[in-house]
Amino acid sequence: MAKVTIYTRQMCGYCVAAKRLLDGKGVDYEEIDATFSPERRQEMAQRSGGSTFPQIFIGETAVGGCDELHMLEGNGSLDTLLASAA
Repeated sequence: MAKVTIYTRQMCGYCVAAKRLLDGKGVDYEEIDATFSPERRQEMAQRSGGSTFPQIFIGETAVGGCDELHMLEGNGSLDTLLASAA
């Protein structure tokens, strides 16, 4: 399975929802809490081009945020992406 990285911040409902989806699928992921780290936020923005939380990466592919992750799950693409980015 692909390496999954998720940039989060505390008190973020979208972050919780994205992690819940990944947890429900049994996906291991690296969580990077950028709540109090301007350096991590800058790293996230440079990698993803986005500034909202969460930002999710499957392998080197920037998936986007919670809505995009759920869209991939809804159209059946998430499992394929997880398997192919390994």
